[in-house]
Amino acid sequence: MTTAEDTLAQDWQLWHTEREEALREPHGWLSLTALHWLTADATEYPPVPGRWHADDAGVHITATAADGLHAEGALIDGTVTLTPREGAPGLPVTFDDKLVEVVLRTGHHGIRLRDPQSPTRTGFTGVPAFPVDHRWVVPAAYEQYAAPRQVVGAAVVEGLEHHHSVRGVLRFTVDGAAYELLAFAGAPGRLSVLFRDATSGVTTHGGVRSVTVADPGGSGPVIIDFNRALNLPCAFTDYGTCPLPPHENVLPLAVEAGERKPLPVSA
Repeated sequence: MTTAEDTLAQDWQLWHTEREEALREPHGWLSLTALHWLTADATEYPPVPGRWHADDAGVHITATAADGLHAEGALIDGTVTLTPREGAPGLPVTFDDKLVEVVLRTGHHGIRLRDPQSPTRTGFTGVPAFPVDHRWVVPAAYEQYAAPRQVVGAAVVEGLEHHHSVRGVLRFTVDGAAYELLAFAGAPGRLSVLFRDATSGVTTHGGVRSVTVADPGGSGPVIIDFNRALNLPCAFTDYGTCPLPPHENVLPLAVEAGERKPLPVSA
């Protein structure tokens, strides 16, 4: 007979496998090899072709057809301007099998190089995780705010900020002790929770982990499955600009569930 614990473990394994497959994508987070903040001076950033600079109008790319840079579906032969949005996914520029992500973060324009041959991708062997434990499937009471509250938080990169729409607060107990976490707007139908805990910097990444919760559409009961707590990109690469959790989301207990520190990758 299949028990609740068996079902939990089987469902988690499917989720974990999909998670690792997503990380292995050719231009996924494991492929990042560089992050450059652009200035007003046209500059080369080998191995990226062309010359790049930024101003209030956006990011300007100057290249010849021989450079093989493509943006917005066309080969660049001259100068083009891209206008990424603050905090949004980057705009893609491609050459060979590589992708250059043009981003805007806290008013700073930058480019990130995604190379499928990055050792962090080719040497990836999976994400370590704690054993699945039903103890960490935690019932919670969600109190939705009457209106979202805007919170400005720090990032792993000094000087950068992240703007969050806080939708409400999650209240739950573990071993009889009460805790709270702020819940941010997430994907449609989901709430996103950034947190640190007593394992952070010890057995888990020191910056931040994230867990998602179904949005009940108002105040009500929800389930927080900490077994699905995952690392943000900054756990895998030095070129991420991940948000850090607000101080309200630093838990004094050790959440020994979900993803652990990634294993080091040999070049």
